[in-house]
Amino acid sequence: MAEALAAPMPNRVLILGCGYTGVRVARTLLEMGVSVVATTRDSAGHFPEGMELHRFDALRPEDLHQLSTLVENCEAVVCSIPTLRVGNHLVERVPDLVQAIRGKVSRFVYLSTTGIYGNQHLVDATTSPAPVSSRECLRVEAEEAVLSGFDSPLVLRPAAIYGPWRGVHTSIRQGRYRLTGDGSNYVSRIHVDDLAAHLVASLGSHIQGAWPVSDERPCTQREMAEFCAELLGLPVPASADPGSVSETLRANRRVDGAAVRARLQIRLRYPSYREGVPASIAAEAGDLEQSR
Repeated sequence: MAEALAAPMPNRVLILGCGYTGVRVARTLLEMGVSVVATTRDSAGHFPEGMELHRFDALRPEDLHQLSTLVENCEAVVCSIPTLRVGNHLVERVPDLVQAIRGKVSRFVYLSTTGIYGNQHLVDATTSPAPVSSRECLRVEAEEAVLSGFDSPLVLRPAAIYGPWRGVHTSIRQGRYRLTGDGSNYVSRIHVDDLAAHLVASLGSHIQGAWPVSDERPCTQREMAEFCAELLGLPVPASADPGSVSETLRANRRVDGAAVRARLQIRLRYPSYREGVPASIAAEAGDLEQSR
């Protein structure tokens, strides 16, 4: 337990890929008095005041050259840039990012995915990667670059991220969600605010290595869909042939994230979807009210 308290919180942090999760990390850090430099491909989002924001596209070589300047005076980096798609090809830029700032910062926290566990059904902190798809293999390469590229690297592998305006409840509301077969496959999740809490805590910790992140209650796809549909007053989505849905919906994985929570001394705000989905819907209602 003491390990999580051993490192002081950095004074200045660079967030690469300040999107859905990164914005929440930035907001918390700013509230703590930490200076935040952040990059985004789309500056049209809602970013907290007080942060230093830069347009950045990891696919552009000239933008990669900016990194040595952006990371100046930063004591830590949080990276949530995903594997990118260019036409029909997948491109992984994290190894290039690592190479560009190697030696300029010691603490590097990378947001990966539980997808790297492939077809394994039970996952905890002792489970090794077993990638199957091209995307999963590229993510493992990115992790390896991070873990070998810095003095104090940490990889967090979150389960499915959900929250306001994102997740099963949003897809059902939009009429896009389909059950995979009978919906008996298990899915693990983490609310975006709890994931942000993991990232913030990790910046004040010396913990290293790679860890799965999830809430406390994996459930079947059907259980989640029925819960969301009832909250929304909508019918349970229809089933689809497993071969016709995305690979993320075909996964059947129960993830135990207790080990990293213990090391970081985190208590989840939303231990399961039963707390997290209603809170997300309530937050959405608040957003709509403010926009009127």
